[in-house]
Amino acid sequence: MRNRSLIAVTAALAAGALSLTACGSRDTGKANDAAGDGSTVVTIGFDAPLTGELSALGLGMKNSVDLAVKQANKNKEVPGVTFKVESLDDQAQPSSGQQNATKLVADKSVLGVVGPLNSSVAQSMQKVFDAAQVVEVSVNTNPALTQGDKWDTGKKVRPFKTYFRTATTDAIQGPFAAEYLYNTAKKKKVFVVDDKKTYGAGLAATFSAHFKKLGGTVVGTEHVNPEAKDFGSVATQIKNSGADVVYYGGEYPVAGPLSAQVKKSGATIPLIGGDAIYSDEYLKLTGARGDGDLATSVGAPVEDLPSAKKFIEDYKAVGYKEAYGAYGGFSYDSAWAIIQAVKAVAKDGKLPSDARAKVTEALQKVSFDGVMGKVSFDEYGDATNKQLTVYQVTGGAWKAETTGTFGG
Repeated sequence: MRNRSLIAVTAALAAGALSLTACGSRDTGKANDAAGDGSTVVTIGFDAPLTGELSALGLGMKNSVDLAVKQANKNKEVPGVTFKVESLDDQAQPSSGQQNATKLVADKSVLGVVGPLNSSVAQSMQKVFDAAQVVEVSVNTNPALTQGDKWDTGKKVRPFKTYFRTATTDAIQGPFAAEYLYNTAKKKKVFVVDDKKTYGAGLAATFSAHFKKLGGTVVGTEHVNPEAKDFGSVATQIKNSGADVVYYGGEYPVAGPLSAQVKKSGATIPLIGGDAIYSDEYLKLTGARGDGDLATSVGAPVEDLPSAKKFIEDYKAVGYKEAYGAYGGFSYDSAWAIIQAVKAVAKDGKLPSDARAKVTEALQKVSFDGVMGKVSFDEYGDATNKQLTVYQVTGGAWKAETTGTFGG
């Protein structure tokens, strides 16, 4: 979704950037110009909303990619190669994402891109990256991005071989939420709201289908404008429906005010959403009325993962102003996957003439123990890590309730 500050770079990276400028790599189309120390420069592109309402998530992602690159350079992860980052702001807009993708592929030193956050933005970028053979590793969750538009009919077809993701999909996240609500929270009547965007509508659909399959009832549905702030009429519909829970498919800028206005209407029922509402920004928007609300999010709680301990320590040590957020660990792992793919094709700091294609091939085979657990990809480019967590707002803070996998 599921976000313009500049990334701080080391002196070596700055020298590399100056070298690229001096050589005119963007103008001449030459790839992999040498850095100031004689090493080959490889750029990892990054795209997410860095301004606007979703910037809290995007900036945490950007910082996490920056951390991965800093550590790769410091430890000489790929001998003879210096990595740098080119970060672009898509403002959560598909048109901006497509423009950013075009800009990134024009830079021949870009061998991989991390992002975007939003599934709708990813849809606008995939074809651009695939045509240029530039690998993309995202945290998007809409199933169609990797399995095609007919994924839910059993006819899965991978649209773009350059597209991968480190987070699991809404094909699992929606039913996971339905199982928790129906079996654990004992909620039987749900009112479903979505923002009509790729992520939100898709998530609401997978949730609704499984909730009904379990025996629950969808007592009402509604669509909202993601730019709106007044949801009084929807709140009234929800109150009059007799629902005992609200499911929202969308992001926290709408979910927060919607939840607060539902409670204000007199319907003292919880709102639950997906990973795009699992943010401290949601807590600010709901205030005290958010207590009891729920969210599913991809992966296990990062603070509880032994594999994430060093990431958290290193992130704090650098002193980033923004929290790593829900997607920081996944973004670090995404960048590291690209770094490992480059490592697989670089020989003594030299890259083959078809480096982009070779990096894509290598990424399919990447496997390592990452921040969020085992990182590897299936035949569709989807993460093999299928873990999800249900969080509840308790005392004004998110608290993990349960972690598991759908059907497992």
